[in-house]
Amino acid sequence: MSRFSRMAKLGTLGGKVGARWVQERVNGVMGRAESARDKVRVKTATDIAETLGTLKGAAMKAGQQLAMAAQHMDLPDEILAPLAKLHKDAAPIPFERIKEVVEAELDSPLDTLFSSFDRIPIGTASLAQAHAATLPDGTAVVVKVLHDGVLDGLDADLMALKAILQSGRLFGRPKNEINGLYKEIEARLREELDYFQEAANIADFQRVYGNDPRVRIPKTHPKYSTERVLTMDHLPGVSLSEFAKTASPETKQKVGLTLAELFLEMAFEHRLLHADPHPGNYLFEPDGRIGMIDFGCVKRFDEFFIGTYSSVALSAFNGDREACLQACRDIGAWKGDNPRAGELIWEFCQAIVTPFQSGPLLLGGPKDTVVEDASAVGRELWKFNEIGGSSSMVFLHRTLGGLYTLARSLDVETDFKPMLLKSFGRAVARADGTLEE
Repeated sequence: MSRFSRMAKLGTLGGKVGARWVQERVNGVMGRAESARDKVRVKTATDIAETLGTLKGAAMKAGQQLAMAAQHMDLPDEILAPLAKLHKDAAPIPFERIKEVVEAELDSPLDTLFSSFDRIPIGTASLAQAHAATLPDGTAVVVKVLHDGVLDGLDADLMALKAILQSGRLFGRPKNEINGLYKEIEARLREELDYFQEAANIADFQRVYGNDPRVRIPKTHPKYSTERVLTMDHLPGVSLSEFAKTASPETKQKVGLTLAELFLEMAFEHRLLHADPHPGNYLFEPDGRIGMIDFGCVKRFDEFFIGTYSSVALSAFNGDREACLQACRDIGAWKGDNPRAGELIWEFCQAIVTPFQSGPLLLGGPKDTVVEDASAVGRELWKFNEIGGSSSMVFLHRTLGGLYTLARSLDVETDFKPMLLKSFGRAVARADGTLEE
């Protein structure tokens, strides 16, 4: 699709969204029922999904990020359902075009660069396609190739997305919060399109986890990489569903605990988060070792944010309502004084920590009510504009939710509280400058 056609489609979408925002304001002024305003938002979500889904590339990826953010705002299922369609797999790019791109980028014929190169892709996403290959020295690798035209249309796609977010009220959130969300989506998207940045991300994870027996991180091959082609080790392992079929209960327990440890270490110890917890980005070996792939979306946090976020969690665990609410103010999650808003924040925090307060917990078991209880409070919570999440929370909660879902499928049971309190406590002490390393 030409750049002009893409801009025309996005412009038309922006006009529809803007018009519906006016309709929503009319509904509010005329005192129409909330259900009428919800219908406006459902139609808006449907239009966004249908348009961005046909455009592919950066626009579709931005829509996926938008859908991910929506999942953590406890919006009605009627709004989430259309956006969820943006996560479907993209159609494969013909091998001949992939061959042309790789040869042009690496300036050599494909059969001299690689001793083998599979014609059938391992996977195709909105931004890139990956193929298994073998280097001349016998090293098994994966070659990730950026789609044509993605970089050329990036600025226009992002501009259109910003206009859509600013002109519409899909989330029903204040303008400054929506602007923060847009900036976060833009930053992560630009990083995902920068293979030099992804290679740097992999190097950072190699530094932290390169010698860790629990985890396997691929190495990159600079000689076979450019800004549009990234070649890295092909890691062993199978999908979680395949692993779960044959693994013993003990090995599944081991893997589940490793997933929990990884999240806490990445977020609260190293402040370096693999922020795309798609099940396909994790590979599982028979002994329980976990391979991590696709480092395009990596979120780095500063000590203040992680320390303050940890203060919220510690206060909730300790039953200290006032300290918890003050930490929420410090992190920018509460900017107001409505007593009901404060009560909802406290209820939300308690809904999350309560299942972890009483010894061993089976994830996904009858006592694990975190998702249900938090969602019930969350639907009320987001009605207050003085309550909001910082943009950094989007990717933190996205990763937490993704890894939590993976762990729930493994029947993991343990007392999580000690590891949680240790991670939160160290993060607070580090931010305060009192941590003794």
